[in-house]
Amino acid sequence: MAGYIAEFFGYRSEDKSTEALRAAAKRTCPFLGGQCTKILSRDRDIAGVCAVRAKSTDAPTVICCPNRLYADDYKMLYTIAHSAFKQKLNLYAGRAAVEKAKMENGAVAVFGHGWGGELRLPRREGTGSYFVDWVLAKLDGNGELEELTAIEVQTIDTTGNYRTARESLLSNREITADTVGLNWENVSKRIIPQIIYKGQVLQREDLCKTGLYFVCPQPIYERVLNRLGGKDRIPKFPSQPASIHFLSYDYSESEYKDGCITPLGITEEHCTTVYKVQEAFSAVSLPEGNVYRDAIMRSLYN
Repeated sequence: MAGYIAEFFGYRSEDKSTEALRAAAKRTCPFLGGQCTKILSRDRDIAGVCAVRAKSTDAPTVICCPNRLYADDYKMLYTIAHSAFKQKLNLYAGRAAVEKAKMENGAVAVFGHGWGGELRLPRREGTGSYFVDWVLAKLDGNGELEELTAIEVQTIDTTGNYRTARESLLSNREITADTVGLNWENVSKRIIPQIIYKGQVLQREDLCKTGLYFVCPQPIYERVLNRLGGKDRIPKFPSQPASIHFLSYDYSESEYKDGCITPLGITEEHCTTVYKVQEAFSAVSLPEGNVYRDAIMRSLYN
C-alpha cells in the first residue's frame, strides 16, 4: 500500500506559503502553540505529520495526530462541555477551576493532555483500561463537584512509513508517495471494544449523566458505523448515563486557503447507548454453510 502526507506541521502539503514553510522549518504545531510532539521512533526527530491519505483515487484525508482535533484553542472541549452540562462555562486546568468556579458562579475542571494532571484511578487486572483522554468536571458556584463527563479521542494509526515523503516536504515542499498506509483493522479490533468497556464504566458513575463522548475524524466514524452494521443497528437515544455520543469532525474543504489552517467542523453527531453498540458489535454476520468444503472442492477439482 502507498500513500501521501496530506497535512504537514498544520498546513496542507500543497501549501507553499511563507507560513507553511516557517512552521515546517521551526517544527511547530499551530494547534498546541508549541513544538510538534509527534516523534519518529528510529531517530527521534520531530515528525510533523498531521494527516495522511491513500494513493488511490478520491481517497479521503484522514487525521493521524490527535492534536489536530484540538485546533482553535481546544474548541472541541468547549463544545462538549456545553453539550453535556447545558451551560457555557469557562474551562480551567484541574484544581485551578475550584477558585474560578467561586468567582464565576461555576466552571469546568479539565483533566487530560497536560491540563489538569493525571487522575489517580485504580489499576485493573487483565484487559481493559479505565483511562480516557479527557475528563470534564462541572463545578457549581461553591466550587463543589456537581457532574462529570468523559471524552475519548481517536485518530488513525498508520502502517509502513513516510520518511521519504517527509524529507521531500522538508527539503523542497514536494509531495511524494511513500509506503504509509492506514491501519483500518484497528477500528474493529481495538477501538470499538474500548469504547464499549469505557462506556460501561462511566455508566456506574453517579455524577456522569451523559456517558462517553467519542470524537474521531469522519472517515473513522464511517468505518465504525460500517463495522457495527450501520445506523439502523445503533438507533438514536436521548442522552443518558449509558450513552455513547459519536462526534465526527472533518475538513471544511470550501475554506482551503494557502497560509491558513484549514478549519475543522462537526460533520455528524449520533447519540446511542453502550448496550446498542455492544449488541451490534457482537452480532456476527455468518456466511452460507459449507464455505470451506466448497473452497476445497474448487481448489482440488477446479
